[in-house]
Amino acid sequence: MAGGVLLNISRNEVERARLESEYKGKLDLQTKLVDARREGAEQRDAELLSLIAKGYTLDDIKMKLEGGR
Repeated sequence: MAGGVLLNISRNEVERARLESEYKGKLDLQTKLVDARREGAEQRDAELLSLIAKGYTLDDIKMKLEGGR
């Protein structure tokens, strides 16, 4: 009986470790997404400031950011 209990505990530990690893992977992905969004926002802000410093009007900036449409 003790062997069965130990085997069950071992299985539970393996499952717990698997679930923790899966959870960590999801958290890592979320962190990467947040970092990418933050980096994109910083690049956008830098681009806007650059265009303003170059003397572009708001309409020019809007057109440029929309891809020149």
